[in-house]
Amino acid sequence: MARQKDILTTGEVAKICNVAPRTVSKWFDSGQLKGYRIPGSKDRRIPMANLIRFMKQHNIPLDGLQSGKTRVLIVDTGSEVVDVLTKVLSEQAGYDVQIANSGFAAGVECEKFRPHVMLLDMHLGDVKGEDILKLVRSNSDLQLTKVIAMSGKLTDGQAQHLMQNGFDGYLKKPFHVRQVVETVEDAVAIVY
Repeated sequence: MARQKDILTTGEVAKICNVAPRTVSKWFDSGQLKGYRIPGSKDRRIPMANLIRFMKQHNIPLDGLQSGKTRVLIVDTGSEVVDVLTKVLSEQAGYDVQIANSGFAAGVECEKFRPHVMLLDMHLGDVKGEDILKLVRSNSDLQLTKVIAMSGKLTDGQAQHLMQNGFDGYLKKPFHVRQVVETVEDAVAIVY
């Protein structure tokens, strides 16, 4: 396990608090979140102790502090795919990974886990992938969550249709694990 950092960037604080980096900058600039600027630069740095104090004052859940890692929620009923993805994403890529095997479970996990990225199988038995996307987009606490569609039945036209309707990316099954890691990295890079 990596040693926890004592000083954080605004991007790191944003990931921990599950907000946009500009929100952290506003907290800093208004004096609510104490820290300092790098001399000769506009970059801000926030000591961990100040962040914890701020999070407690504003009732921000402290669970993001546990890892500061990219949180990935895998929503899929295929246990073989889930097992491989979980192993690679957590052990090799260093992500914090949770699993949901139904649309209902995905909703529950989103509330608890606040994923940065959701890998969503489009063919769940209990609910359509588009409906899960609508739920994520309508929840103000999940505005930064990137939703990546996964399917073994996607044509290029269907994939483009998904992108036009709010998905942040797609993966065609079968896929190489490297593709998944790159897709997650691309999605997270957009936010942070």
